[in-house]
Amino acid sequence: MGYTPCAAEHCNASYDEVLTHLTPFGWGYMGIAFGLGLSVVGAAWGMWLTGSSLVGAAIKAPRIRSKNLISVIFCEATAIYGVILAILLLSKIGDESKVPRLLPSDWNYNQWYFAGYSLFSSGLSVGLTNVASGISVGIAGSSCALGDAQDSSLFVKILIVEIFASALGIFGIIVGIIQSNDADFPDLKPTSD
Repeated sequence: MGYTPCAAEHCNASYDEVLTHLTPFGWGYMGIAFGLGLSVVGAAWGMWLTGSSLVGAAIKAPRIRSKNLISVIFCEATAIYGVILAILLLSKIGDESKVPRLLPSDWNYNQWYFAGYSLFSSGLSVGLTNVASGISVGIAGSSCALGDAQDSSLFVKILIVEIFASALGIFGIIVGIIQSNDADFPDLKPTSD
């Protein structure tokens, strides 16, 4: 019972071939999906942390309800960063239907795969950064709601910490833009056969 390679002509013999046999468009679209999906997960997680504390603390001090909604807005910003990145990355992907089924002999495979991997890594790094940003904003927002319910002078002090936690998402999208900056798919001109 060991590994037996596939005998078919179009068979992946090992997992390292999956990296090169998956179309670069697939890598790009997976990067967009990870960037957008993980950003929304980070925003939802942060809103869950902030919202549950806000509702609980508002029982003791109803005055904090509207003031502390800024924490929820900061969490939502992480999802917006993911949407912005998805729009930017989608603009870099050309029309896949224009790629000929049989690629010409002078096709720039290196540029093609670099573009796909670049969009994948950009989306993944922005998504993971926004998960961290959403969680940190949620924790800071939760602390802000609980602290404000006890002492209203703590609101501005904790809000500054929350702003710095939200800046993680901005740094992430900047890194993602830099990562995908040179991701240009080759000219997608169909050949006349």
